[in-house]
Amino acid sequence: MAHEVRTQVPGNVWKVLVKTGDAVKAGDVLFILEVMKTEVPHEADADGTVSAVHVEDGQEGVEEGALAVEIV
Repeated sequence: MAHEVRTQVPGNVWKVLVKTGDAVKAGDVLFILEVMKTEVPHEADADGTVSAVHVEDGQEGVEEGALAVEIV
């Protein structure tokens, strides 16, 4: 079953820490948003393999609830 990691708040992508094909464990930080000069890490909710990354370093204006990473 695929797991979707969506942005929790609107902001700018500061750093993407994974790429397609990476193995991740629940709790691993996948990417970090910058929200009003605060870093907001987004974590994997399950073990698996990253099947798609929909955000990139420096991406601005990402809305809350945007699909960012898919894990299978």
